[in-house]
Amino acid sequence: MKNYLRPIAFICGIFLFNIHLFAQDSLSIFPWKVTSKKISDGVYELFFSTQPVGNWLLFSPEQLVPDLDATTTLEFKDSSITSGKFSETIKTKIFTNTLFNVVKGYDSGAIWTAKVYFKDKDSVPAQLQGKLLYTYGKEPDFYYPNTEFSFSVALEGGIASSLRTKISSIDIQNPVNNCGDDDFQGKSLWGIFLLGLIGGFIALLTPCVFPMIPLTVSFFTRRGQSRKKGVFNAVMYGFFIFLIYVLLSVPFHLFNASPQVLNNISTNVWLNLFFFVIFILFAISFFGFFEITLPGGLASKADARSGLGSIGGIFFMAFTLAIVSFSCTGPILGSLLVGAISSNGGPLELSFGMGGFGLGLALPFAIFAVFPNWLQAMPKSGGWLNSVKVVLGFLEVAMAVKFLSNADLVKQWGFIKREIFMGIWSLIGIAIVLYLLGKIRFPHDSPVKKFSKARIGFIAIFTLATLYMIPGITNTRWANLHLISGFPPPLCYSVYKDPVNCKRGFEPLRDYEEALKRARAENKPILIDFTGWACVNCRRMEEAVWTDPLVDSLMRKNYVVVSLYVDESRNLPVSEQIIFTTSAGKKESIVTVGDRWTNFQIENFHATTQPQYAILSTDERALTRTKGYTPDPDEFADWLQCGLDAFKNRK
Repeated sequence: MKNYLRPIAFICGIFLFNIHLFAQDSLSIFPWKVTSKKISDGVYELFFSTQPVGNWLLFSPEQLVPDLDATTTLEFKDSSITSGKFSETIKTKIFTNTLFNVVKGYDSGAIWTAKVYFKDKDSVPAQLQGKLLYTYGKEPDFYYPNTEFSFSVALEGGIASSLRTKISSIDIQNPVNNCGDDDFQGKSLWGIFLLGLIGGFIALLTPCVFPMIPLTVSFFTRRGQSRKKGVFNAVMYGFFIFLIYVLLSVPFHLFNASPQVLNNISTNVWLNLFFFVIFILFAISFFGFFEITLPGGLASKADARSGLGSIGGIFFMAFTLAIVSFSCTGPILGSLLVGAISSNGGPLELSFGMGGFGLGLALPFAIFAVFPNWLQAMPKSGGWLNSVKVVLGFLEVAMAVKFLSNADLVKQWGFIKREIFMGIWSLIGIAIVLYLLGKIRFPHDSPVKKFSKARIGFIAIFTLATLYMIPGITNTRWANLHLISGFPPPLCYSVYKDPVNCKRGFEPLRDYEEALKRARAENKPILIDFTGWACVNCRRMEEAVWTDPLVDSLMRKNYVVVSLYVDESRNLPVSEQIIFTTSAGKKESIVTVGDRWTNFQIENFHATTQPQYAILSTDERALTRTKGYTPDPDEFADWLQCGLDAFKNRK
């Protein structure tokens, strides 16, 4: 194979292997069929039947496996539903196994039954959703416990759901008035790319990457070859860095993750708590107490390959840089991924963000290769690089607090009220200033003997930022910090009994059907606010735009306003939990209130970003195009007035 094809083949091989593993893990080996029979009111018997495939062995529900209470269990998404033990219609067989000596199971057809009990006999759903967790294996010692099979089964006499997800009369592409956003989806792709580019530039200023710039450029331009060839190799080196980071986003496209799954990453409570822990670990690593590294063997193999000639060797040099710099770039890249993947574009925005990061990291290598004399103007490596890393560590702690706050807001625990949040951020700002002044030191720090102009500048910046945040702890009018509006919890989510900045005007409804009923009774248009507890821009709109006198008057007097929270984790009644087939032909499980409004937004308004605003008539026609985040109150008021004009014309 030619050298220039080897890197491409290598990357393709990795992705194909990952796809194979993903497909193997996501598909059930056994073709289960599920039926039901009504025993009495609130009691049903479920029948699970299957035919094993190939040489796989299906373990009996009675078979004991280490670390498992049972090899086969039923799970339901509502705690009011319980199940009894499994009964086996077909007799099991005995098989020898090196792990368990003997195994009770099936190598042919199996039929299991289990009774299901509903606590509320009057709310039995027409379709019951659940998961069958079973165990299977293969000789001599392979076994796979807790294999999931999701099912939906019809129940005799169950209540059919009245939940509406797709409303055919809503045509957002052909509204009555053509005002609003022309293209709501993906309008911030280049903004995401720019954030990635800035992240790449920041990653350059870390001890893992910065010293590599002059060494690598010198290697390419002084290895006994023509200057033209050296510049070409250095540019290819930068291109491969960019390519590697873009390719990291390819699996998200190949796996075709649904938009609501990507959106839930930013709003799921447990994921936000997970990110909180991860970012704290990133911060501790940046402080110098330990290093986050990839396996050493991977770096060694990539480094050995970098000795290859021509394009192949250059690719593996770039791959080696990506691996050995992971301890510094990983936390920065992680911050980018979490921010990008929570947006509307999903995998596409992720690719733009990764591309921006890769370009920011690669650009200096190419530029300094073309203009090698500029290397002389670069600052020399030294203790300042570690100072940059530590400051980034403090900023990682601030990000961690934000993720903890997201989880707190979704669950309404009350742990991180607005003033607590601002107090923590203020303490982080004070710590950064003390660190830059040399009053706080970490393991790899050198004593601060003199203050450079850059250090003095950063001390001034962080001092001013901290002084700006400190009033946020108080219950005064100065606590309304417009510059960072949306990042802290809402003004009304306060430790004070009567927060002075909490302007409680009208209270939006929380259910679309209720809003539609009221709109018809009052003969007003409906203003839908797709929002989320963890949505930064939603809070900015509520605190800085909704409170504008003209906007407030229009919304209060002329509209029925309904706020639909896409990250609301409260379960729907069992009878309303359904499997919905989307316009794209996919089956989506609607279990929580957030699931309902997420799918409602996707199907009717073709987006998953919050905030998104839509105006409907009482006969459920789109009066305008949708409107996204609009920090200008006058622009938002003009759009609201346009919706009112459309409503009057339609009447």
